[in-house]
Amino acid sequence: MSKPLLLVLGDQLSFSLTTLQDAPANAVVALCEVAEEARYVPHHIHKIGLFLAAMRHFAQSLREKGFQVHYSALDDADNCHSIIEEAERIAQQYGCDEIRVARPGEWRLWETMQQRENSTTPWRLLEDERFFTTPDDFTQWSSGRKQLRLEYFYREQRKRTGLLMEGNEPVGGKWNFDHDNRQPIKAALDFPELPQHHQDALTQEALSDAKRHFSDHMGSLANFNLPVTRRQALVDLKHFMQHGLAQFGCYQDAISDSAPYLYHSRLSAAMNIGLLSPHEVCAAAEQRYYDGDVPINAVEGFIRQILGWREYVRGLYWTQMPSYKSANQLGFERNLPTFYWDADTDMRCLQRAIQMTIDNSYAHHIQRLMVTGNFALLCGVKPEALCDWYLAVYADASEWVELPNTLGMVLHADGGLMGSKPYCASGKYIDKMSDHCQHCRYSPKQVTGPKACPFNSLYWHFLETNAERLNKNPRMKLIYGSLNRMTDEKREAIRQQAEHFLDQLETSPGYGQLCHTAGYANTTSDTNTIDTDKEPQ
Repeated sequence: MSKPLLLVLGDQLSFSLTTLQDAPANAVVALCEVAEEARYVPHHIHKIGLFLAAMRHFAQSLREKGFQVHYSALDDADNCHSIIEEAERIAQQYGCDEIRVARPGEWRLWETMQQRENSTTPWRLLEDERFFTTPDDFTQWSSGRKQLRLEYFYREQRKRTGLLMEGNEPVGGKWNFDHDNRQPIKAALDFPELPQHHQDALTQEALSDAKRHFSDHMGSLANFNLPVTRRQALVDLKHFMQHGLAQFGCYQDAISDSAPYLYHSRLSAAMNIGLLSPHEVCAAAEQRYYDGDVPINAVEGFIRQILGWREYVRGLYWTQMPSYKSANQLGFERNLPTFYWDADTDMRCLQRAIQMTIDNSYAHHIQRLMVTGNFALLCGVKPEALCDWYLAVYADASEWVELPNTLGMVLHADGGLMGSKPYCASGKYIDKMSDHCQHCRYSPKQVTGPKACPFNSLYWHFLETNAERLNKNPRMKLIYGSLNRMTDEKREAIRQQAEHFLDQLETSPGYGQLCHTAGYANTTSDTNTIDTDKEPQ
């Protein structure tokens, strides 16, 4: 009789996982804490703490359900600290004749596992069926299409699942209510406070181990409040449905100088590691609409990010890798600005977005796209540098969701495969959507001069520098018309302003040395149009 080792990865903490289905009575379930996975980029300590605590709780739940579990902890003397080697060591220890594992969240692991299928202890790779679609489903949908646009994919997802559908027609008479979801920040808004999760002994021990092993990583665990059990994740889900969803739609693009979460759900980390399923999250939101508690624009916008965008970027990732990761169609070569690691900048919007990231391992999708992402785009930051940063600093960042969002949407480095145009904007957009500019030394109304917002000159400089690649894009026609109507004198002044700023911009050569620098701030502190291509929350 076959005796398998069932390897459960840190982002597969679901009892519905294919690996755990129909498990024979003699199967051994393995969960492995390995330093290699925590250090290949310098992951935020909240992210590491989340994985350690959630994995230990899940192992406990597996034992309570009768599974035989082997748990490799960081401090175990015989831990190989490589997920592949550790799994094979455990399989040999228990006399297992194969290793079963569901598709991981990163191509590098998937490729290595495929290469081990004929090893002494063969690997059997299974599909991860916890999503609405599989990579094969996405391949079938994309076959023969010249453009892989979200809107078309999303509509088919709605029809296939029946979410927010009345027969063959969308509820509310429209597929997309994004036009109603662009209201800027307002002083009178009152944002809900998040539930505070109790930290039991298992969680406290996990956080203590994270601090002991990874104290040189970004962040402080003093304010750690991520859900590490399914019960805690369900509390967050219920809280968002009752207190956040109704206002989420209108204000999902708004940016606050003081509030990191606004009306956002903060459920993506729990979904991405398996504590919540996308199916139950979408169903809960849909029910709030049918109960008459939440308007259609809020529910549709929220479901679109999960059923549409989340599935779409995953499909792109698995059908375009591994070549996708090396794409750099705009030829960017600049290293990451150093202040991305310590928030030491006098640009208020960037300082706040990065400080919130340092504090919480979180920034909402417009902060990522139109503040840190937009700035990196305008400065020409090379894709690998920005992708590594996003992967490192956000608790919800797995490569399958982070890479397409960063490389494709933020940097337009895939040549328009994802987005039909770059998401570039001047300081006027940030001034419109946020309350940052009133606290900033720079003026969004000035393009040149000592008080001019750097985003303004960088915006026009980016357009001019990349004109040969972008000026034939029909969605860029109007803005290039404005550039072409500028006088030579004005264009030269803008060029000099931008180039002087870029010459003074301090950058870091890479993430490898960043865990050993002294720059981390472990403190807790307090009119372009965005269309439907948005990063999920």
